[in-house]
Amino acid sequence: MEGLLDKFSLLFLSGFASKLLRIIVILILAKISIRLINPVVAQFFEKQKTLKNVDVNRINTMKGLILSLVKYVIYFIAFTTIAKLFVDITGLVATAGIGGLAIGFGAQNLVRDIITGFFILFEEQFNVGSMIQLDDISGVVEEMALRVTKIRDFNGDLHIIPNGEIKKVTNKSNGKMRAWVDMSIAYEEDIDNAIEVLNIACEKLKEENPNTILEGPMVLGVSRLGDSDVVISVIAQTVPMEQWSVERLMRKTFKQAFDKEGIEIPYPRRVVINKVEA
Repeated sequence: MEGLLDKFSLLFLSGFASKLLRIIVILILAKISIRLINPVVAQFFEKQKTLKNVDVNRINTMKGLILSLVKYVIYFIAFTTIAKLFVDITGLVATAGIGGLAIGFGAQNLVRDIITGFFILFEEQFNVGSMIQLDDISGVVEEMALRVTKIRDFNGDLHIIPNGEIKKVTNKSNGKMRAWVDMSIAYEEDIDNAIEVLNIACEKLKEENPNTILEGPMVLGVSRLGDSDVVISVIAQTVPMEQWSVERLMRKTFKQAFDKEGIEIPYPRRVVINKVEA
């Protein structure tokens, strides 16, 4: 009896070791396949960027999605191959279908994320490189895959968001962007003279930056009367993602123009009166 049990244990361990070895080989082959296919896909999309009139951000988005699709397909094939070592899934797939099998494995969220990812792609809601806001998270899209979207915020944090959880998207990189600058002058200054100086500076900015400034800059006029200053607003339309750099350039140019013409920009002052008793 003991000899029979030993023989059974030996056969069981032998079969288990054989399956374990096959599982390891399948996983290794899956890893190798991904490493071989990914450079080919990446090289193909890099060549597409050299063509004329190509949206580079769109190409980067498609590259990320294709790489993600390749990874999921290879892992799915590996998973089904491993599952066949233990159960016959052919009949199960035939009767329940791929969708029913996915739900049976608790992958409803995965299916939702993938479907949402396809809708985001086809509707062109955003691309890699776009600045977007999702609820309380805002930043630049660094990577977009079938299941998740990765957003890098301005603190450097990387937010990984399942596509199925994306309900409302605010795209801040689509179309013309607004650059708005408020310049303050003292109440003692001539407002018309200050506006004229700003108009001349705006013309200079427009001539020197035709690739980033699409419209303007244009002086809107006095927008606010502060406690110690008169605020003059200037607006411009820029290409996406350049509005902040244009605003910085506008402030620098306007400050230099005011200094050159002797127009005072007010700043807080403190007057100290020492009372001397006679």
